[in-house]
Amino acid sequence: MSLRNIAIIAHVDHGKTTLVDRLLQQSGAFRENQRVAERVMDSNDLERERGITILAKCTSVEWHGTRVNIVDTPGHADFGGEVERILNMVDGAIVLVDAAEGPMPQTKFVVGKALKLGLKPIVLVNKVDRPDARITEVVNEVFDLFAALDANDDQLDFPILYGSAKEGWIAKAPEGPKDQGMAPLFDLVLEHVAAPDVDEGPFRLLGTIIEANPYLGRIITGRIRSGTIKPNQPIKVLSRDGMVVEQGRITKILAFRGIERTAIDEASAGDIISIAGMTKGTVADTFCAMEVDEPLKAQPIDPPTVSMTFMVNNSPLAGTEGDKVTSRVIRDRLFKEAEGNVALRVAESTEKDSFEVSGRGELMLAILIETMRREGFELAVSRPQVVYRKDSSGSVLEPVEEVVIDVDEDHAGVVVEKLSARKAEMVEMRPSGGGRLRLVFHAPTRGLIGYQGELLTDTRGTAIMNRLFHAYAPFKGEMVGRRNGVLIANEPGEAVAYALWNLEDRGPMMIEPGWKVYEGMIVGEHTRDNDLEVNVIKGKKLTNIRTTSKDEAVRLTPPLRMTLEKALAYIDVDELVEVTPKSIRLRKTILDPNDRKKSERARKDVTPTA
Repeated sequence: MSLRNIAIIAHVDHGKTTLVDRLLQQSGAFRENQRVAERVMDSNDLERERGITILAKCTSVEWHGTRVNIVDTPGHADFGGEVERILNMVDGAIVLVDAAEGPMPQTKFVVGKALKLGLKPIVLVNKVDRPDARITEVVNEVFDLFAALDANDDQLDFPILYGSAKEGWIAKAPEGPKDQGMAPLFDLVLEHVAAPDVDEGPFRLLGTIIEANPYLGRIITGRIRSGTIKPNQPIKVLSRDGMVVEQGRITKILAFRGIERTAIDEASAGDIISIAGMTKGTVADTFCAMEVDEPLKAQPIDPPTVSMTFMVNNSPLAGTEGDKVTSRVIRDRLFKEAEGNVALRVAESTEKDSFEVSGRGELMLAILIETMRREGFELAVSRPQVVYRKDSSGSVLEPVEEVVIDVDEDHAGVVVEKLSARKAEMVEMRPSGGGRLRLVFHAPTRGLIGYQGELLTDTRGTAIMNRLFHAYAPFKGEMVGRRNGVLIANEPGEAVAYALWNLEDRGPMMIEPGWKVYEGMIVGEHTRDNDLEVNVIKGKKLTNIRTTSKDEAVRLTPPLRMTLEKALAYIDVDELVEVTPKSIRLRKTILDPNDRKKSERARKDVTPTA
């Protein structure tokens, strides 16, 4: 059977996963009476809740006697490590673009990598049914983007399709016809995308996706570059520099058939498969026949830009809500995650019972923390810090990101003002239609930590921000951090409504009556710039004096709700977020007030080091 391997690449929320749903439906991958969840490829609970794709996934459909392997890739820059590897497996790419928003930073990031690999793109303008669609301008923007990314003449001569994945139709013109479903896209893939280019020689496969299976052990997914493979065949694993990592036998070969993965007896060059049986081979390693000595060339991966310290939860409430609390269990979980996620780095920290975890952005690390707390882990995490470097002359370099903000003209001033205070430089400002402006900045990563919430507040929730790693640049100097101090509990116990009511003029609270607190826990935000210790467990003194007027019922202002991302962005360098399966609490790193004061006196301004 002839083969085609394609990836669907686009910016977050432009409709990739919905498109895959429609392709599967039309190709007959589902029975007519089969109940299928919406966005079937987003298998992970977090992906469904947030509406984003975190892990790259493969599927395959048959169309007119040709097997089409389709890869659904993440659209968020923090998960870009997945995208880079996937592109090595495919021969073509469907570039999906929103008919209103046009090409966005993540589109630029992935398309740039796809064009460098020589993939010939198909452009699909999705959501043409949107009332604010600007189809002609978007097509022109896509062409300009390809030209700016040094696309060759073949790549610039890309075919264009229009449609609405949600409504289930694609056509060669924006107005239709709308009765052919996904057929025009399937036909164009067979015509425009070349069959896999296979090499002569024995079996070779480059590891692209890694996962752990409780029954089969380590499963490696990749595309066979040459030769054939059968179960029980002996193979070896070569690292990127040609060293032998391990030798063993293939226990199982799995192929994608619709949304299922089924065992097969033989696979040949060009197909995308998963193999089980090896225990040490990982992503970017070459899995090959015993006679092969030369590894396949693997794509280098962009470096992590943000790091956090994960540590054992040592608060007075430790162990009351989670069952995985020891450093050994946390360590094993983090190193297991790093095995399957090449954009993640985990290292033992110099401090006791803590680990340094580096990734592509705070969202990526927040997803890891959220996954761990759902598995029953308890841990404490520090504020995200950027990963600095040094150049040849010894100067400190910091990561800078390209930030694209779509905002109403009325709010543009406050956005420019706030980002300037965070050491960002504006590189472009242009109208994007409908009374909105598109602002492009180059901003240091550390200045963007915690800015998303502030941006939504400043713009009444109307701004859209997209970020992308740009480059390392000279350190831009100190910048103002959080302007307000915090309210800190000075005694352990349960919070009392009367005490919280009396403290409301000190600042907004983060806890509710009945919540357990401990000394050193952050219970609210101070209206001034200094920290203040307060008593939230002090009840009303009862007397035997009777009055005719009844006591007023205590009415409290609703507290500040701290989600995980908000909490990570909010805390300062001397604070931690305590994460358990049931709660997210903020606390000072040093709980004892006397020790805290000594530490503050000893702390001096430290210049960042690489």
